[in-house]
Amino acid sequence: MLNRIFKRSFDIIFSLFIIIFIISWLSPILALLIKLGSKGPVFFVQYRTGINDTHFKCYKFRSMRVNTDADNKQATRDDHRITRTGAFLRKTSLDELPQFFNVLMGNMSIVGPRPHMINHTLEYSRLTEKFKARHSLKPGITGWAQISGLRGEINNTEAMLKRVDADIWYLKNWSFLLDVKIILLTFWITLRGDKNAF
Repeated sequence: MLNRIFKRSFDIIFSLFIIIFIISWLSPILALLIKLGSKGPVFFVQYRTGINDTHFKCYKFRSMRVNTDADNKQATRDDHRITRTGAFLRKTSLDELPQFFNVLMGNMSIVGPRPHMINHTLEYSRLTEKFKARHSLKPGITGWAQISGLRGEINNTEAMLKRVDADIWYLKNWSFLLDVKIILLTFWITLRGDKNAF
């Protein structure tokens, strides 16, 4: 319980810092670019699987043209649905910024397993019983799997199992210093460029 309180306190302080000092001035600029790039809303809202298999509205800046496959089909390399502005947002992970509001609301944490679309949760849960273990803690904006090169499209069972194993490793080895390490490495990988960010 003490660890949960400590982690939640850090989430609130960190997300407030990002919202006040970065999102507050960057959002209007990104919103304008998104609207100029294609028709549709600025934000993309999708139900994702959260802690204890609950569902929550996950917020992102819209990076794709409005399409009917958004809730079923994962983004792929050279995906024709991704707009020019969206490609930049995804490459730099700026499309994830609204999720700091999810953190503030308590749906997500800064660090944790990435939340999947609901239909993917059902699909992956049928492939391995271990998949449910990752839902015993809040999903995160970034995580151990992401900094370990396991970000991006899951196109086979082996890739999914590697991500699950990384998430379970994080669950078993959590510490505040590990969270700090993951956050710092996330910033470094974003600045350096991640080949799996698309």
